[in-house]
Amino acid sequence: MFREARLSNGLEIVAECNDDVHSSAVGFFVRTGARDETDEVAGVSHFLEHMMFKGTPTRSAADVNREFDELGAHYNAFTSEENTVYYAAVLPEYLGRAVALLGDILRPSLRQADFDTEKQVILEEIKMYEDQPPYGAYEKVKAAYFGKHPLGRSVLGSLESVGALSAEQMRTYFDGRYSPGNITLVASGRIGFDALVDTAQQACGHWKAVPAARTVAPATPHPGFGCVEKPSAAQEYALQLAAAPAAGDADRYAAKLLTVILGDDSGSRLYWELTDPGRAEHVSLSHYDYMGAGLFMTYLACDPQAAADNLARIEKIYREIEADGPTDDELEKAKRKVNSRVVLGSEKPRSRLFSVGMNWVQRGEYRTVKEDLDAVARLSCADLVDVLKRYPLTRNCTLAVGPLPRLG
Repeated sequence: MFREARLSNGLEIVAECNDDVHSSAVGFFVRTGARDETDEVAGVSHFLEHMMFKGTPTRSAADVNREFDELGAHYNAFTSEENTVYYAAVLPEYLGRAVALLGDILRPSLRQADFDTEKQVILEEIKMYEDQPPYGAYEKVKAAYFGKHPLGRSVLGSLESVGALSAEQMRTYFDGRYSPGNITLVASGRIGFDALVDTAQQACGHWKAVPAARTVAPATPHPGFGCVEKPSAAQEYALQLAAAPAAGDADRYAAKLLTVILGDDSGSRLYWELTDPGRAEHVSLSHYDYMGAGLFMTYLACDPQAAADNLARIEKIYREIEADGPTDDELEKAKRKVNSRVVLGSEKPRSRLFSVGMNWVQRGEYRTVKEDLDAVARLSCADLVDVLKRYPLTRNCTLAVGPLPRLG
């Protein structure tokens, strides 16, 4: 059963209540991420996520961690281009305490001393990311593909932007983005909804509401090819980005099926052409959907000397499916894989939490497991061909990172 409510300050509360399961999951979905930043404060959303766990006016950082541990909670947080999510999975009897604790950390102290200490942690994280394969390739190709569009910003930010960030800039950003009307409390599993709303009122009802709009500007893809030399790399990594259906596009289901047919980690066209015969260590195709834009991302990791040939093989596979479409057998096999993943994931409240939450914050809708399965079942080969006509994989932005100064 799906339930929804809204506090007087604008905080939304939605829940998928299921008395047949034995656990509960809850999360605060904040509509803020890299796309909501400016170049001057790039990385502040992710930095702020870290700061949430550094203490509140009523709890120290040690208190926060200790209380989550006392609840036996599986808890964490993450930041993306569009959302910052704080979540916990607990036994039903501890749900109220988990909501109160998560609600408290969403009003952090943001002390200068904690800010200074955590800044060094973030700067080291950025350095580490640049030193580890694939050496920040995703951020680099995304910046090339999107250009000046907000979706081209790195979630981590840069050494320059994070290094220059002040605690006051972070506080200003927090005040503008962490408004209750820009946050949704999502729950799934064994949920007492009325009690959930009462707890949310006690924990969050005093939050002050301020405007927190998001500008969704159209994105213009920038096709091209680039090569970044990394002499210390043992392998060559290549990422390709191509336009794809966005979060609000019904064709996102067809896009997901295409990624399974072409780039699943077993039984896909790319797997049989490159991974199974040992031409590449890894190759995959994924679909990412954002508000107003979507991406197909091809990822290749292989021996440097095989990189050019492998990219040519990938292009050949993409041209073939753009010309001829998938086979009926490929489509049915992909449907079975997707259905299995959807159903198996639905048995875990924590998995349903993210499905329910993302559907709500991205599209303002609740979708049952059956509705997702029905949407997949309705798709035909012609539907997938139509997506490929409007979003050709061969029109892409490609970036190679590795020991080679150039490919080919």
